[in-house]
Amino acid sequence: MLNRFNKSSRNYVKTICAAVSILVFLCIWQLVVSFTKAGLVLAGPADTLTAFFVSIVHPIGTHTIEGHILWSLSRVLIGFLLGSITGTVLGILMGWFKVASALFRPIFEILRPIPPIAWIPLSIVWFGLGESSKYFLIFYSAFCAVTMNAYSGVRSVDPELMGAARMLGANNRQVFSTIVLPSCIPQIFAGLQIAVGTSWATVVAAEMVRSSEGVGWVIVKGQDSNSTVQILVGIVAIGIVGYILAVAMRAIEARLCRWSVREK
Repeated sequence: MLNRFNKSSRNYVKTICAAVSILVFLCIWQLVVSFTKAGLVLAGPADTLTAFFVSIVHPIGTHTIEGHILWSLSRVLIGFLLGSITGTVLGILMGWFKVASALFRPIFEILRPIPPIAWIPLSIVWFGLGESSKYFLIFYSAFCAVTMNAYSGVRSVDPELMGAARMLGANNRQVFSTIVLPSCIPQIFAGLQIAVGTSWATVVAAEMVRSSEGVGWVIVKGQDSNSTVQILVGIVAIGIVGYILAVAMRAIEARLCRWSVREK
């Protein structure tokens, strides 16, 4: 009972601190706009938030802001799932099988430092200006993050624990399923959290290059019309959705990995 009370108190304090930090940020933003020359080219928080709530009802282009968010999320979902599944499989294979590591890790280490936006020109050449190029970019960003964490998770399993299991008669399949896989799942979830953030950032960048809807499109059209308010509306939408995605991933991790939940 006491532990539950202490946890509730910590959550309450965290919520208060988060609200205060956001309020302080908005106040500083307003002061900068009101008392510096930045106000000539930058909209204030009141105008931005008003425009954001208005965009929920009145469309920007052919969709309201939630419609643009849903378009972006649908693209992220497809690329993220494909990249996460492929990355998890490859990372585990490289970590568990030496032959797979020798074959694939050198290529992966060459590709991993390349940012997703560097692939935009080639993705357009390979897949055209449609949805496929966006899926490829999101796939790549999620794939790199998840593969590295899955590989690190397998390699970080205590070898003495695996040796003890083998001494007790466990074969390789049993060692993998009962020791290696449960041990590396928290690392995989850490990669998934990184992949969600990079996938969300990548889809926005892809939509800013060529799109007819989505949050990235909102920002580009605001730039074309010289509307800093619309640009900031898109930025606010990106931040809110990114935060929700991160919280959702933490909640899923807390439910599925109760034995090893990282500090939030």
